[in-house]
Amino acid sequence: MHTLISDNSALAAFCQSLAAEPFVTVDTEFLRENTYWSKLCVIQIGGSNQAAAIDALAPGIDLQPVFDLLTNPKVLKVFHAARQDLEIFFQLMNQVPAPLFDSQVAAMVCGFGDSIAYDRLVQALTGKEVDKASRFTNWAERPLTDAQIEYALGDVTHLRQVYLGLAKKLEETGRSHWLEDEMAILADPSSYQTDPMQAYLRLKTRTAKPKFLAVLQQVAAWREREAQARNQPRNWIIRDDTILNIAAQAPTTPQALGRVRGLGKGQADGRIGRELLDAVQAGLDLPSDQRPTPRSPQPEGARATAAADLLKVLLKACCDHAGVAPKLIANSGDLDRLSAGERKGIAALEGWRREVFGQHAIDLMEGRLALTYRKGEIAWLHADAAQSPA
Repeated sequence: MHTLISDNSALAAFCQSLAAEPFVTVDTEFLRENTYWSKLCVIQIGGSNQAAAIDALAPGIDLQPVFDLLTNPKVLKVFHAARQDLEIFFQLMNQVPAPLFDSQVAAMVCGFGDSIAYDRLVQALTGKEVDKASRFTNWAERPLTDAQIEYALGDVTHLRQVYLGLAKKLEETGRSHWLEDEMAILADPSSYQTDPMQAYLRLKTRTAKPKFLAVLQQVAAWREREAQARNQPRNWIIRDDTILNIAAQAPTTPQALGRVRGLGKGQADGRIGRELLDAVQAGLDLPSDQRPTPRSPQPEGARATAAADLLKVLLKACCDHAGVAPKLIANSGDLDRLSAGERKGIAALEGWRREVFGQHAIDLMEGRLALTYRKGEIAWLHADAAQSPA
């Protein structure tokens, strides 16, 4: 039976029936190709013995019962790869669903690798195959087909068993608390609040000159606000490489702006051009002590690169031994900072991450640990001759 809810009375009754559940599974179907904000099309929610797909585009639909359920502190909300779903709900509710469980993060803690896909996790934990045929259909077109509804419901019905399996593994290994930091980040509203003045950080640049960064910051912030106001993708407004060109050339006249590669003459001479010139000037006028500071430089030279490479090998070895995904411990930026001698503000050096990898990393960098290859795997030797398990 394909359960699709498209009227308010049925939705209210369904959500009320789930209010006493210990956990519900949640997923969404949305479109974002032509918009800045995601367009929510379908919400799937499953309980212990029922599930429904909710038509978020049904005329007159009131999603408040869903929001009430998602913020019910007595009901755990289980997602897979939750960030995009949570961003959508935050925009609609101005609140993050809580409490949370992200099965993708939990899978990384349980040794299923970095960012495992939902279908692979279902296969690993339940032995069932997920039909992916409807994944890339147009979820905004109505009516929804039976195949679409069946696919959507599968995302939350399989997730029940995935959650129970992961929860059992976490309890058996005593690792439930390993999720706390990641879940705290997902539950933090600031994770979904877009500050236009930070938009420039998304752009890849090799230039760290303060004046360049000041102009880049102002122009990128203008584009972010424009994209939000129009509800259009950023690159529909101005492409990334054009913003970088503007920051590099810092034009102050329409004529100079019109010579920027990637910007049309009509744009340079119209409203967009005037606002871009204002943004450029705002960046140029910014006092030197208020300009963005360059990001921490990456360590340079063969020695620093070799140190980061050694840390990468150590990270893989430690994570293989602990049965946890490396992505959950440290990223390449963390390894670069460690190889450069930094010790503050690195998550890998705190809590359980330090036990798994961080202390070993410090010992390696300070000459108290060596790597070796034995019995088909990477092992490590400490100065006191203690070594990793064979």
